[in-house]
Amino acid sequence: MDDLTELANTRMPFGKFKDRYLVDLPEPYLVWFARQGFPEGKLGTMLAAMLEIKINGLERLLDPLRQRHHEPR
Repeated sequence: MDDLTELANTRMPFGKFKDRYLVDLPEPYLVWFARQGFPEGKLGTMLAAMLEIKINGLERLLDPLRQRHHEPR
């Protein structure tokens, strides 16, 4: 699985938005993480990438990469 496909199909493992797909996280939540510090490791990298995607209005580019059972926004 390539990085963008994984990003489009990974769920938040904890917190207020647990089990929500990263692509569906609200931008203010990602901005909050940016201010507080993203988690270490792969999840932090993915959250930072998702923030950049959202800031630049590119979320729709991930839509074709979503798995079939994954409902679009």
